[in-house]
Order: sequence, then C-alpha cells, then structure tokens
Amino acid sequence: VEAAQGGAAAAIRHRTVEANGIAMHVAESGPEDGPAVLFLHGFPELWYSWRHQMAHLAARGYRCVAPDLRGYGGTEAPADVASYTAFHVVGDAVALLDALGIGKVFVVGHDWGAIIAWYLCLFRPDRVTALVNTSVAFMRHVFIRAGAAAVKTTDYFNQAYGPTYYICRFQEPGVAEKEFAPAHARHLMTRILSDRFSERAAGKEPKDGGDDADVALPPWLTEADIDYFAAAFEKTGFTGAINYYRNMDRNWELAAPWADAKVTVPTKFIVGDGDLTYHYAGIQDYLHKGGLKADVPLLEELVVVPGAGHFIQQERAQEVSDHIHDFITVWPNRWI
Repeated sequence: VEAAQGGAAAAIRHRTVEANGIAMHVAESGPEDGPAVLFLHGFPELWYSWRHQMAHLAARGYRCVAPDLRGYGGTEAPADVASYTAFHVVGDAVALLDALGIGKVFVVGHDWGAIIAWYLCLFRPDRVTALVNTSVAFMRHVFIRAGAAAVKTTDYFNQAYGPTYYICRFQEPGVAEKEFAPAHARHLMTRILSDRFSERAAGKEPKDGGDDADVALPPWLTEADIDYFAAAFEKTGFTGAINYYRNMDRNWELAAPWADAKVTVPTKFIVGDGDLTYHYAGIQDYLHKGGLKADVPLLEELVVVPGAGHFIQQERAQEVSDHIHDFITVWPNRWI
C-alpha cells in the first residue's frame, strides 16, 4: 500500500502486534528511528484515514504509527460490550507503544480518536510529548462525572438533541446494527463521508442499501478510498465501532477520579466550522472565551478551518498535515 501527498510517497508497512491482550493491526511509515507520531482514528474509520498525514510526516523523517483501534479493521474485536471503555482503548495505546519500544510520542486524534487522545493525556501524560487533536474538543461534562449536578452523558445528549440523535440511537444493541448492516457498508461509507457528518446529517437514520449513483463523491474522496473502507466493514461489521458509544456513560463514571484534572500536555486543536462538533450547544463560547484554555492550560493554538467538515484530515489533507508538522517541529529534542 502506498499513500501519496505533495509529490512525496511513503510505503505503508503493516503488521499485527499483541498489545493489552488483543491482536492489533498497525500501519506504519517513515524511519523507525525517527520521532514517533501516534495517529488515533474515529468513527466509522480506520488507520487509512491518516494516509495523507502519514505520507507527509514520513517524508520529513517521522515514524508514523496508525493502528486500527479495537473493534475496527484488522484489530481484534472483543465480544463483550464492556471491553470498549476508554480505559481499555488507552491501555491498548500504551501497550502498543511499549510493544514498539516507544517511550514518548506525539499524538494526533480525530473524532473518537480525539476523545481517546484526551483521556490518554489525562491518564498518562508522561507518555505524550504533545497533542494535535481535531474535531472533538475536551468536554469535561461529557467525558467525566464532575460535580453534584453532573448529568450522565447519554442523558445529556438525549435532552439536548432528542432520542433520534445518533448517539442516543446507538445505545440499544441490535438497533444500530440493523441500520449499519455489513452488507450496506459501501452505501453507508459513501453517505457518511460525502455528508461530511454535518449537523443536519447527524440526526437522521441511514437508509438501508439503496443506490449511491446520485451521490457525487467530494474531490478529496475517491472510489478507491470508499473501496478500502467498505471492504473492511463488510468483513467486520460495525458493532465494535458502535460499542464505543455504548460505553460513554461507563467512561463518564469511571473517570470520576479525574473530575478536576487538567490536560497538561502542549496542545493544538483543529476543527472545521462546518463540523457538527463545532455546533454543539455552547461549544463556540467554550472554545473562544477561555474555557478550553482553562481545561487545557498548555493549549497553544486553536484553529478553525473555514468551510471544512467533520472528516477534516481527509477533506483538507494538506492543510491539516502542515498544521501537524508545524506544531510538532517545535519540540525537536523532546521526543525521546
């Protein structure tokens, strides 16, 4: 497999690593003795979502490590729903770094990968040199039970957006699986990626099957890209991926010891102004009026990309790659 960007090409190396009791599929590029960058993907994606950034950074001497998270792609998918907590997935990341002989790492996250990255930086800041997170901001009330008036995560989303909101619909086993049948993987991936996960798209139920001839792929997405995602989800289904949502309340409860903790690693946050996550109630005030900075004291830059949607690292590949590279190069001697 090769990924290309800006005229540079980087061969992708694939292997399976035993980490935290599961077999993890890992894609790597760049020199193994370079400073390491750990990429954490979101829903419903794979390591492949980082193909452009991996090529960009590998060509500049970085060791890029992009696993399929537990339940996705070539990584093992435990049957127990409770095996998909943030603690399990952060444990996977730490064990993967140990297996690869990496002490500290730059972390880049998107969507659920961003959520896991926030938890990783809370739980194990000693393993993170710096963080570039995209799409999902640190949201203490969603991630952590904090204070007497705390509202359970799924109750919060139900109250804010109603029972048809995708996070709410995903809670009941079997319901989401009917919507996200493996046989419809190509249709689903085409619709989801093309919709860019807008505010409008998030509340509607996916259509079963159907003809995607009327869906014009955006210029940043190819039929080959859809083929890659579809082939993986046709094989694995979506249950493992959906199980992350079914642990949001469990994560919220278990993270209570970090109720007043800060994210204490140097951080850059990037979001598209067309992303659903940029239109959560109160989020723009939180981002731009000091709330995020209070929770993430080492926040050094907040980037809002005009016109960009949810899948920003694919949609604005070069721009996001440049933002990552520009940020992590300021720590040339701190990656060991």
